[in-house]
Amino acid sequence: MRFHALVAAGAALTLGLTACGSAGTDSSGSGGGTPAAADVKIGMSVSTLNNPYFVQLRDGAEAEAKKLGATLTVTDAQNDASQQVNQVQNFTSQSMKAIILNPVDSDAAAPAVKVAERSNIPVLAVDRGVNGAKVVQTVASDNVAGGKLAAEQLAKELGEKGEVVVLQGVAGTSASRDRGKGFSEGIKAYPNIKVVAQQPADFDRTKGLDVMTNLLQSHPGVTGVFAENDEMALGAIKALGAKAGKQVKVVGFDGTPDGLKAIEAGTLAASVAQQPALLGQQAVQNAVRAANGEQVPATVDVPVKVATKDNLSEFTGS
Repeated sequence: MRFHALVAAGAALTLGLTACGSAGTDSSGSGGGTPAAADVKIGMSVSTLNNPYFVQLRDGAEAEAKKLGATLTVTDAQNDASQQVNQVQNFTSQSMKAIILNPVDSDAAAPAVKVAERSNIPVLAVDRGVNGAKVVQTVASDNVAGGKLAAEQLAKELGEKGEVVVLQGVAGTSASRDRGKGFSEGIKAYPNIKVVAQQPADFDRTKGLDVMTNLLQSHPGVTGVFAENDEMALGAIKALGAKAGKQVKVVGFDGTPDGLKAIEAGTLAASVAQQPALLGQQAVQNAVRAANGEQVPATVDVPVKVATKDNLSEFTGS
């Protein structure tokens, strides 16, 4: 996959990568210029701001809104699907010109999206899709491809043999489903690697620690871990203790600042790095276009790339 230099203003991490363009240009593929944003009010509901990845997503969105002159209101759903539905309904009643939704649950978000649609307010999904309701656009990383990359990298780390466990994200999210699908498809190419357990840890570091601790008791011969995000990977590393990076190789997903530090330390073998600030930036750009009545592409796929110790400088800028 091709990556170019990016400096995402306001992001907690400078990833040094762009996939579809730079801030202030039409990176959506719709062929316009910088969208006109005067007097455009946008509501954005984020699944949780207790995760560094989604903080970067928010920061990228806020930086782009400020640059374009749009008014962006961000709410934190705190991983509560019903609370998020209320937030989206409030945005609808407040006559927002567009709504950006990062779903807690891809299925549970549908009713609120339908309410906004009846009010002719365009809804864009970011990072995770929405099931059962139509959004004007989904801006997301290619999670299936990322899952396959994770499988290939873990197989490489293991010498194409061993026992692997998978820490899954929040059930019902498209990100967890697609990353798991990609990993399952990718790992089939390595018949000497056996997936001995898969268990949800809800994209949470503490739960990752607890789940990994339990899995080690029932599967003491584990030599590899795929965690569907870096937070769970970091929890797994804590559970593994001195085994992390030595007897047991761990691959995460997101390329968060803490994940990159763990790669540098040698406890995390690799992370499939996303570009959360760019996701937020593009969601705002296209929300403004949709609010102005412009057609936007149904999907924007932002590529991912494996971060390892060998190429770490590409992601840290150092």
